Amino acid sequence: MTAGGAVGTPPDVLPDPLYPTLGQPGLDVQHYDVRLTVPAPGTPDLRSDTTLSVRADRDLNDVRLDYSGPRVLNVTWNGQSVPYRHTTGQDATPDKLIIQRSLPAAQDARIRVTAAGPARGVPDPTLNITLGWQSVPATPTQPGANFTFSEPDGTHSLIPCNDHPSDPATFTTTLTVPRGVTAVASGSRLADRAHLNGTHSVTFTLTTPVPTYALGISVGTLDTVRRPDLGAAGQRITLTDYFPTSVPDAVRAPYARTGDILTALSGWFGLYPFSTYGSAVVTPDLPALETATLSTMPVRSSRERVIVHEVAHQWFGNAVPLASWTDTWLNEGFATYAELLWTQAQGQDAAPLLRSWRDRLRPGTRPLTATTRAQMFDATAYARGALALHALRTQVGDDAFRTFLHTYTRTRAGQPTRTEDLLHLTRTVLGPQAADLLNAWITQPDLP
Repeated sequence: MTAGGAVGTPPDVLPDPLYPTLGQPGLDVQHYDVRLTVPAPGTPDLRSDTTLSVRADRDLNDVRLDYSGPRVLNVTWNGQSVPYRHTTGQDATPDKLIIQRSLPAAQDARIRVTAAGPARGVPDPTLNITLGWQSVPATPTQPGANFTFSEPDGTHSLIPCNDHPSDPATFTTTLTVPRGVTAVASGSRLADRAHLNGTHSVTFTLTTPVPTYALGISVGTLDTVRRPDLGAAGQRITLTDYFPTSVPDAVRAPYARTGDILTALSGWFGLYPFSTYGSAVVTPDLPALETATLSTMPVRSSRERVIVHEVAHQWFGNAVPLASWTDTWLNEGFATYAELLWTQAQGQDAAPLLRSWRDRLRPGTRPLTATTRAQMFDATAYARGALALHALRTQVGDDAFRTFLHTYTRTRAGQPTRTEDLLHLTRTVLGPQAADLLNAWITQPDLP
């Protein structure tokens, strides 16, 4: 992997068994330059200007980006306007922006797409919610707001992209909003420029490749809480949280532990893969989401254990991306196990947590590889995944387990990862008996 870029998608990954229409085999998006204008926070209206730096891993007859967002105004290829076709999901066709230019293997191109209009989301695979650009209308007690909530496939309802985790990329995000409105995105802030028309533009850069669903954006009248920088193992991590002004102190309090959580988890997982972290608290009744460097945290999820879970995802899911949506346990199992590591770091008994995971599986379980969308985020992905890791740790001991985790996060960073990759690493680092144990937890119908 070159600095600031990511490896291409492995050739045998796409089409994804659970999302066969997402992504284009052979297309490697290396960087997204996203420029969004939000004229009226709290409404779905957007103006977008997105430039994709792409490379072909094989000969491509055309480029097919996932897209179901606002109306396309223009498309350019290396600065020249090109013909395109936008299929909108009707008549069983996938949402694609098809750019009618060939791209030979190993060749690069810069594709720029401008669009404007209301952003419509896509349905979540299991919950009765819409993914993508979220609009929170103004109320008598709180101004309007917007934010992204996209896992697994909501980002293409906002911008054109290769919307599959096997193609992680870096991001530069510029948000133009009315003066007095706070705008924040994944990554480190580069600039905040005021304009004569009463708006300002804030730019963030994310130099570690992440999946498209992990792009985090939050816009609104927000209180910004800067925490003391965290310095450990030669790293300097800036910590900043963002709260709607209506959120009370009791909801904000758990976020003060974020630095301690990062320190504890870094001891197990290795160097934190970014230079900044924080949470953007939102008011709608949604699950928490590990948007990169800027976790999206609903008020209802503002609890210490949930914060731990989303911090852990910065390693597992964001820095180490999935190759396939069938392997969500590689994200959720590790993040769930982080809750136990934090519990023990506080000197507390982890036995109740272990019992709760087994209790969640009493109605039934399955092998860890998901075969349907409904299984992607079920109890097995979370609880059985965590129990599998605990069994591995119990067999090999804490020192070997820590070495294994450090090796995993270091060697798989930016690499689309499958269960087979984890098993291979287990065998290499911990030996065949450990690999056999983990394989039993992965493949047996019932709990070992």
